[in-house]
Amino acid sequence: MFRRITFRALPALISAALLFVVGSAAATAATAHKASATTVKVSAIDFKFKLSATSLKKPGTVTFKVTNNGHTQHDFSIDKKTTKLLSPGKSATLTVTLKKGTYYYECTVPGHAALGMKGNFKVA
Repeated sequence: MFRRITFRALPALISAALLFVVGSAAATAATAHKASATTVKVSAIDFKFKLSATSLKKPGTVTFKVTNNGHTQHDFSIDKKTTKLLSPGKSATLTVTLKKGTYYYECTVPGHAALGMKGNFKVA
């Protein structure tokens, strides 16, 4: 039933075991990175934003998926990063790494923030 392992087969077995361990560690690291990333859906409507979440429980990478559901062009700006100007019906993503604190977001189209397209996003 069991075969004897010869000295010649030992390096191949060690290599296979190392590949398994390294591959498992890489998969675990990728899963951990994916788990720490957060996606927030942002709907831009004339003249307000609706966010699927307005806070994070811990610092990390956040991807804002912005969709213009309004009738005029809008963008989304947070932490000194801004999406391209979005025509009605168009979408864009904006990925930022946020530390603990409160972050102001807005539409940078002149006058839109004053009309209500602004808010605060908090990271605990």
